[in-house]
Amino acid sequence: MLYIGNHTSSSRGYLAMGKQMLANGGNTFAFFTRNPRGGKAKDIDPQDVQAFGQLAEENHFGKLVAHAPYTMNCCTAKENLRDFAREIMADDLRRLEMTPGNYYNFHPGSHVGQGAEVGISKIAEILNEVLTKDQSTIVLLETMSGKGTEVGRNFEELRQIIDKVELKDKLGVCLDTCHVWDGGYDIVNDLDSVFEEFDRIIGLDRLKAIHLNDSMNPLGSHKDRHARIGEGEIGLETLVRVINHPATEGIPFILETPNDDEGWTHEIALLRNEYKQK
Repeated sequence: MLYIGNHTSSSRGYLAMGKQMLANGGNTFAFFTRNPRGGKAKDIDPQDVQAFGQLAEENHFGKLVAHAPYTMNCCTAKENLRDFAREIMADDLRRLEMTPGNYYNFHPGSHVGQGAEVGISKIAEILNEVLTKDQSTIVLLETMSGKGTEVGRNFEELRQIIDKVELKDKLGVCLDTCHVWDGGYDIVNDLDSVFEEFDRIIGLDRLKAIHLNDSMNPLGSHKDRHARIGEGEIGLETLVRVINHPATEGIPFILETPNDDEGWTHEIALLRNEYKQK
């Protein structure tokens, strides 16, 4: 089955997000756990969660992909900002237990001149502080494009983070097609080799979700500018090969393309039409 949806606004609650996704033709979605720029999270209504759970079960939804706010930088040099990141992640993981068994995706962060090695250690330190044996949520490290001082610009850096985390079974990876392309991985001409490299360095068992985006930029630009499906440098043919690849079977595909609901409805229908039932 193809689990596909788009990134939507969480301000309406789980049930409204689920209904909107059904209207868009989707059966999964991503949402920010709070304002993407940070701040206090909205209270969760247990009745809303229960109603969504019934809707999701009736419509065979895939796993949801919650997204941490962009301001959460686990490897910043400023300790007050690291405290902020630590508190947000711990709070988000507690709240996500109201919808157990889903994913929590975050950008590893920017080391801001400290060096990738220091950044990697700081990220792992926070993960070791907030992850618990009892949590049902899997935390996903996102592949990054390598702009500025981002950590996670290649598979090796993500592997180094994983190696330093004690509860490794609570970790996975979300691969962003725009980010890896902008980061220098040629998914257009050699998709199989990219997945083979991912498997060799990280392990395909940790590939839990895909951000399915086209890119405005050429290979290796390190810029991170998303394009609509089929309107960028990656192209529709490659993204169709991604959704049909054996390495991605059964995982959620999240569209983060610059669109509105009408645009996402069109993209979801387009990709469903190109998906080959396995």
